[in-house]
Formats: sequence, C-alpha cells, structure tokens
Amino acid sequence: MKKNLSQLRKSAQKGFTLIEIMVVIVIIGILATLVVPKIMGRPDEARVVSAKHDVATLVQALKLYKLDSGRYPTTEQGLNALVTKPTTDPAPMNWKMGGYLDKLPQDPWGNPYQYTNPGTHNNEIDVYSFGADGKPGGTDNDSDIGNW
Repeated sequence: MKKNLSQLRKSAQKGFTLIEIMVVIVIIGILATLVVPKIMGRPDEARVVSAKHDVATLVQALKLYKLDSGRYPTTEQGLNALVTKPTTDPAPMNWKMGGYLDKLPQDPWGNPYQYTNPGTHNNEIDVYSFGADGKPGGTDNDSDIGNW
C-alpha cells in the first residue's frame, strides 16, 4: 500500500514538459494571428454605435422636455436646455427640476453633439455628431451620425 501512495505522489508532481508548453504557445500564437486583424477594426465600429446610442438618449430627453414645456428648445438654447433651465425666450414653464440629463455627453471623438430646431432632415429636430473628423459631411468613420 505504501508503494502505491508514493507512486501516486510522484506522478502528480510530474508537470508539463517543455514540448507541451511550446505547443500551447504556438497554438495561441496562431489563434492570435487569425483573430487580432478582425478585432482591430472594432474600435471605430464601437464609436459609431456609441454615438448612435447617445443621439437616441438625447432625442428621448428632448421629447421629455417637449412633453413638459410644450415645445423643443430653440437652436440657440441648444442641448444645454436639458441640463440647465433656459433663461432666454421662449423660457419653458414646466421645466423639470434637476434637468433631463445630469450632464451633456461628448461624442466618442471628444466633440459636442450638435442640435438644430427646426431639423433639416425631415425631422422636427436634429441631434447629431460630425463623426471622427469633427466636420460636416464625410464618408465612413467621418460621416455624420444623427437621428435621421
């Protein structure tokens, strides 16, 4: 019985050989070369999705503002009307105490979101980001992202 226990202990302490470890490292390297190029384009896609989500959130907050005030903020009052009560005419009568947002988000590229009332894309209002280049228009990642 003693021999069996000592043999079990020796086999449990055996570990991996250098060849086994190298095979695992090679497999991980092959997987990385196949997967990494496909993931590299994802940050740009994630920024676009984030901008679309932010635009939808801002539009919903503006709808609540309109529900309470009877109208959307003017272009001059802008999106700041969701955070602080506008003092310029037309001043909202039933502005929600505390605001409709805690703070205004920046787009994923670090620029402020744009707002126009009336909208120019067959909408009552337009909420949008200029995209990666921070300029109107553009293609691919530089294209505008809005509620149209």
